[in-house]
Amino acid sequence: MLHSVRFPEDLRKLPIKKLPQFCDELRQFIITQSANNPGHLGASLGTIELTVAIHYVFDTPNDKLVWDVGHQAYAHKIITGRKERFDTNRKYKGISGFPKTSESEYDAFGTGHASTSISAILGMATAARLAGNNSQQHIAVIGDGAMGGGMAFEAMNQAGGAQENLLVILNDNRIAIDENVGAMSQYLLRITSSKSYNRVKKGLWKFFNFSNFIVQAISRLGNTIKGQIVSKSNLFQQLGFRYFGPADGHNVIKLVHVLSNLKAIKGPKLLHIVTVKGKGLPLAEENQIAYHFPGNYDPETGEIIIPDEQNTPPKYQTVFGETILELALHDEKVVGITPAMATGCSLTIMREKLPHRVFDVGIAEQHAVTFAAGLAAAGYIPFCNIYSSFLQRSYDQIVHDVALQQLPVIFCIDRAGLVGEDGPTHHGIFDLAFLRSIPNLIIASPLNEIELRNLMFTAYSERNRPFAIRYPRGKGIFTDWKKTLEKIEIGKSKLLKQGQDIAVLSLGPLGNNVIQAISILAKEEITPTHIDVRFLKPFDKTMLDDVCNTHHTIITVEDSTVVGGLFSEVSEYIVKKQYHTKVVPIALPDTFVEHGDIANLHTLVGFDVEGIVEVFQKLRE
Repeated sequence: MLHSVRFPEDLRKLPIKKLPQFCDELRQFIITQSANNPGHLGASLGTIELTVAIHYVFDTPNDKLVWDVGHQAYAHKIITGRKERFDTNRKYKGISGFPKTSESEYDAFGTGHASTSISAILGMATAARLAGNNSQQHIAVIGDGAMGGGMAFEAMNQAGGAQENLLVILNDNRIAIDENVGAMSQYLLRITSSKSYNRVKKGLWKFFNFSNFIVQAISRLGNTIKGQIVSKSNLFQQLGFRYFGPADGHNVIKLVHVLSNLKAIKGPKLLHIVTVKGKGLPLAEENQIAYHFPGNYDPETGEIIIPDEQNTPPKYQTVFGETILELALHDEKVVGITPAMATGCSLTIMREKLPHRVFDVGIAEQHAVTFAAGLAAAGYIPFCNIYSSFLQRSYDQIVHDVALQQLPVIFCIDRAGLVGEDGPTHHGIFDLAFLRSIPNLIIASPLNEIELRNLMFTAYSERNRPFAIRYPRGKGIFTDWKKTLEKIEIGKSKLLKQGQDIAVLSLGPLGNNVIQAISILAKEEITPTHIDVRFLKPFDKTMLDDVCNTHHTIITVEDSTVVGGLFSEVSEYIVKKQYHTKVVPIALPDTFVEHGDIANLHTLVGFDVEGIVEVFQKLRE
């Protein structure tokens, strides 16, 4: 049946009794396709039945559907005209791994970050009411991890008071990327495990399967009747939502009946469904963290294919995890903080040894920063690890709660620069620009993993103002990297190679591509100076004075936007001092960079060795 369905209107032609078989085919298609083209597998397998039921019941794309984050939207993409292109998922020039409005009219809102769906769908529902469109339906699908984010509560607070016509579907699988934490997770568990509640809930679902009369009665009586069926302490009811659930998220026929009936109820509604992340692939169900993004695996058995990484350099994330543990074992005041990314950033290494000093605060970047500020104010040494693209969400807290008070929070900014297949929602390309303008803040980026260790040790030793260290996703360059920790003089660059005429100032690991390029250029008798800047702030102005007095051209190299980072720092200083030195940037253009593998993206933006060599060759012309 899967081959006969290209769009939702094809799906709606199927008899309802055939939907379970269709779901099985769709699930197998995703398992097969993702085995050799890695993606966010677990979340998408868990929402097969929900996706099919939504598109079967609602008139998409006229009815608006928003997927929170979008990790779970593979089935949605396949049945909305992208099945034939699904083998290009997350590949360079292929379809995006997340909903993207420019890709399909069925993607009502672009997503990639958590807790945004309710705000977006509320805006759309409000717009429909203002336009007099009373027939349009508005649906947001949000996971229990994202529901714990503050933005979701802000949106529900407004929606419950405004009484707009919308449906929030809470997909409760008790896990985000790592296991969910916090009171919301425990609250949902109490709802789904309550025996007395579930007895009443079963009766409610029987009512739903009668006729539209019951639905109309509930709609008229609103929360009065619901107050008799659901405990008055229900959080969602108190926020002004009619609450329904919990329901089995893998019973597609029952979901169709429930969603069909909910269409007739006006105002804000919340349907709570329970699903299993990785449903249909036994190993994925058993190990949900690993199969959130498993990489390559055997489509028959589900066994993950682990590449041989013996005698290869470590990931920067591993170096961070090992180094913070080393510091924490030395000093009981060292603590680690992550907003729901413990595995991804390797804080799990410290958590295994010192679980009481690692804090996963959930999907709450703003809270993570101010929580870290509170710890710092009380004399602790917080290493707050946040992905670059998510650090944007906590900008006010960095300014107001950390930098203004000059609190020594150490920001370890993971996934800085281009991250690859996750694309523009996840590229960490703006942190240098938005951090550089903040007073009292040190900003550094290591050339390699040894320098990362030493910068972490320097930040630990400094402890009189906030310190930001940015580093990329992926591997370093050394296998023998665990050297004795050494302090680096703050604001001091490092001369890597003395040359003439042209000076290259590189910030971060892209400097390794510069090293390779210079070795190639030597054959053409081009011998530039190369300096590892290390610190964007405070910047080594003594070095820059010397370079401007001895070289006619400076090339700046940074894995960030050309606006506001290293190129801007150097250019502004040269203008201020009235030097006549020419400045040429190698940086990301002032645009959003698409998704794709790092090699292709580096070629696209000129970060590869050949691209850097070409810049020098053009200057010689």
